[in-house]
Amino acid sequence: MKKEVTIINETGLHARPASMFVREASKFKSSVELIHDGEKVNAKSIMGIMKLGLSKGTTIEIETNGEDEELALDTMVKLVEDGFGEK
Repeated sequence: MKKEVTIINETGLHARPASMFVREASKFKSSVELIHDGEKVNAKSIMGIMKLGLSKGTTIEIETNGEDEELALDTMVKLVEDGFGEK
């Protein structure tokens, strides 16, 4: 499953929201990946996420695959759409 979402929090995916993203993604058995500009990284890896250098206004795709992929995708999309609690 895959969905496109735009980062809305002021600071983008810096260390704190990236660690929140990894923590949430790691709760699922499914694979969770972030895709930006054709580059795909494991969303359970802080280094992978930080490498992308995602800032406010950046559109990414979240892709999940596995037994709980629908819940994983919904949860990760909601986290981004809620601005990682930075609103």
